[in-house]
Parts: sequence; structure tokens; C-alpha cells
Amino acid sequence: MKPNIITIEEAASTNTLMTETDRTTALPHGTVMAAVSQTAGRGQRGNSWESAPGMNITMSVMLRPEGVEASGQFALSEAVALGVALAIERAMGGVVRIEVKWPNDIYAGNMKLCGILIENALSGNRIVRCVAGVGVNVNQTLWLSDAPNPVSMASLAGREFDTGALTEQIATELLERVAQTSTPEGRAELHEQYISRLWRGKGFHLWRETGSGRKLEARIAEIAPTGHLTLEESDGQRGVYAFKEVAAII
Repeated sequence: MKPNIITIEEAASTNTLMTETDRTTALPHGTVMAAVSQTAGRGQRGNSWESAPGMNITMSVMLRPEGVEASGQFALSEAVALGVALAIERAMGGVVRIEVKWPNDIYAGNMKLCGILIENALSGNRIVRCVAGVGVNVNQTLWLSDAPNPVSMASLAGREFDTGALTEQIATELLERVAQTSTPEGRAELHEQYISRLWRGKGFHLWRETGSGRKLEARIAEIAPTGHLTLEESDGQRGVYAFKEVAAII
């Protein structure tokens, strides 16, 4: 489907604005709010998102998924992440492979290109509203915050991009992937595609358990439909982690 894009000059957070707007005026599936300037962008678990005005994409997409239960909400995260990754890779002409860092950050090599914030509203055991916030580093090449590893499409490709056209491309690809979540078969296919595009999806890498601080060298053995990550060490020992319980060491 074709997204309905609403461009806003300035917003504190497009996710917050979309959620507040939806309380008074129900926004249909596929509505996109894109801010030229976002002054208080939010990342996962309260982290901030830096974006220079007019140089990047800060957008939120209203999703009204059909047939997705609360227990399967990770499928929406997979769909959004895959849609964003594929749209960016195509826009860049495939010069760099774009991957998904569990659970839904978008990476090029060891550099963070995009952050995603998924916020769901439930009715019983069903998801009735999903606001998917997407922040893409497009033309910005200098960061003032202490973000550890940001990179932009312009830095990688050596040229600037049309943020308006790219917003539509990302939203369109994202919506196509979200449509797959309506059936068990579609969700299974999405999960396979997600696994195949995982950052550090193969081989042993260094991780740190955030609670204990223990470092381990392990491979990704499995990601459950709930989003839980299973890491396997070289001796066969396995650990299952929720988001923020383990972090990759870069």
C-alpha cells in the first residue's frame, strides 16, 4: 500500500505526537508523520536520538496489524527492521550490506545507521495499534553527542540523499513487510529473513551480560518468536536473554 505521509516542521518526538494525535483523531494504518526537526527524539529504554534538523529522517508509522497477538509482537519488530534495512540498502545501490542488530537497530559493519522504537497498544491479547518510530542517519556527518558508533548513508556512499523520497521508500517497504505478519506463514517467512540478515549472525563474538558484567565469547544459536536471544558458548553452554540483558562488545 502507499503510505500517507504528513510532514511536520518540528516535533519533540514523532512517536509521542502520533500517539497523542491518535487519541483524538484515529489515524489509519499507513499514516506517516515525518519531522524536519525532532527536538527530543526517543530511543529504546529512554535513550535519546540525535538528529540535525533537515539532514536525516525522523518518522513514525501508524500500524494497525491484523491477527498479531501480544505474545507474537516481536514479528512486528522484525517486519519494521527488515523493511527499513532493505529500503536503505536499495537506496544506496547495494554498496554496503545493511544488517539488523538484535533486536532492531540497523547497522552497516560495526556502525549504527538507524534506530527503531516500537510502541504497541493492546486490547485483550491483540495488538490494536503499533507506532513504529524510525530514525535514520541520512546526510549528517558530524555528531555532537557521545553516541559511540554513529554513521550516515552520506558518509558510507560519499553523496547526499533526498530525504523526502527516502522516507516514502522506507515507509512503503516497511508496510509491505508488516502485511506479512497477518498470517502464520508470513510471520515464519519474516523470521527466516530476519535471521539471514542478522548482524553477527554467524560465528563467535564477544558479549557482556549487563547484570553480572561477565564477558563471554558466543554465537547466536536462536532467536525465539518472543524476541529472546539464545547465545551458545564454545563449550556448548547456552544462555537465554531478553533485550538489555546482554550487549555485544564492539
